[in-house]
This record gives sequence, structure tokens and C-alpha cells, in this order.
Amino acid sequence: MIKPKPLTLERKKALFGFLFVAPWLIGFLLLMAVPFYRSLRFSLSKLTIDSDGYSLEWVGLRNYRYIFMQDAWFVRVLTDAVVTMATNLPLIIFFSLFTATLLSQKFRGRMLARAIIFLPVVLASGIIAQLDSGNYLAQIIGQVGQDMESNYSGLRSIELRPLLLEAGMSRDVVDYLSGAVDRIYQIITLSGVQILIFLAGLQSISPSLYEAAKIEGATGYEAFWKITFPMITPLILTNTIYTIIDSFYNNGVTGMIQDAAFVQLNFGVSSAMSWAYFITISIILSVSAYLITRRVHYND
Repeated sequence: MIKPKPLTLERKKALFGFLFVAPWLIGFLLLMAVPFYRSLRFSLSKLTIDSDGYSLEWVGLRNYRYIFMQDAWFVRVLTDAVVTMATNLPLIIFFSLFTATLLSQKFRGRMLARAIIFLPVVLASGIIAQLDSGNYLAQIIGQVGQDMESNYSGLRSIELRPLLLEAGMSRDVVDYLSGAVDRIYQIITLSGVQILIFLAGLQSISPSLYEAAKIEGATGYEAFWKITFPMITPLILTNTIYTIIDSFYNNGVTGMIQDAAFVQLNFGVSSAMSWAYFITISIILSVSAYLITRRVHYND
């Protein structure tokens, strides 16, 4: 009897990867495949509600031509959402990595510092306010989170701009940095999950690597760029994908999609907006993942 050849390491990794995503694939086929197909049909049809349910009239790409050529707001709101994501993404990744690096150090009061960092995330998440919609205290807490974001009066860009311009920086760089200062509370509230992911990655790095680097005379700066940064590049990819998806989760485009479907009852246009939005996000994710994957270091 011929014994089967043992699986190679690469085949085992591929098998475990397939088993890891198998629950998602099964759930997608059972729960999401049919809605995806129907949504695509709706986007290419005119849906009319009648006494028997609804009927579809094939219109081809008319709904797509409407949202891109006739609708006065969809392209503008979609562009604003993409620009906002592209502006906030590097700030969120940098801030979360910087904060996680600080919080991973051993110092007295580290737990208190972590609690202070995550306090704005909890207040602005809306979870507390949604626990009980009739709870007056919860409503106050939710309102405090919004007021802190809109009325933040710490270091403002009005003081920062003259300093940067006098230092010789270009106006575009100054505008970007001053805008980041104005949105500092928003950046903090959007960085909670990313900080946790980076913290987990930093704590998984073997201390022996830093001890060996210290024996060789490496400085902290060199240890970060030669050890820490390469080891967490997979997490940079993970956080980039998460941040992109999270930034598109709830914005003006999703509001327009819901309004077209449930207020105007124009399900064909709403489905066309949804598919245009989905394709835009997919392209951004694919390009971002491709560019970052080329620089990712996997410690196999």
C-alpha cells in the first residue's frame, strides 16, 4: 500500500488558511449571496411596489447614468468621503502606532495612561448613549462626547500655522498639519481599535531581539526601525484595511443610499448607489493592500 506523501509546510499553511475563512465563506453563501444578486438586479431595473409585492422592469444602466450624470450630489458626496478617508488614514495609523509604542513601555501609571487614552474612544462611540435611549444620564454622556469633538479648544491651528510658515514649510504641508490639529479629537476617537491591535503586536515581539540589539550597541531609534517596525508591518496592513472600511461605514454616502431607498422609495437608484459605493471601496482596498503588501515583512 502506497502511503500518501506528507503535506509540505506551504500546503499546511494553505489548508489552515482555507479552514480559517471557511465559516465566512459558508455564511456568505447562505446569507449574503442572494441579497447581493437581488441588489444587482435592482440596480439594473426599475422596482415598482404593487399589491402582489413588487415587479421589476429592466432599464439597464439607466440608474447608474442617473447617479453619475444627473444627480447633483452623489459624485460630490462620494468624492468628499474618499478625500476624508485619504486625509485621515495616515494620521490615524501614525497616531495609533505612536500611542501603542508609548503605552507598551514599562512605567509607573501605565494602566492609568491607557485608561485616559481610551476614554475619548468610549465617550464618542455612542455605545453608552445607546444602552438606554430613555436614560437621561446616558443622553448627557453622549452629548458630552459630541460637544468635546465640536468645541475642542486645546492647541488650535491658528497658533500653529504662523510657526510652521515661518519655519519654511510649504503651504500645502502646513494646511495638512493644521487640519490634523483641528481634528485631533476625531483622530483619537477613530484610533481605539488600531491602538489595541498595535499593542498586541508590540507585546508579541520577543524581548531577546531587543536584548541582542542592545548588546550590539543599537540605540532605541535603530531598534525601532530595524526590529519593531518590520515586525509590525503585517499589523500596519491590517489596521490600514480596518481604517478604510471603518471610515466608509457611516458617512454622507450611506445616508444618501438610505434616503433613496426608504424615503424616496427609489430602490433601483439606491441599489445603483450601493454598488458604485461598493466598487469604489473595493478598488481602494485592493490598491492599498497591494502597495502595502510589497513592504510587509513576515517572520516565518
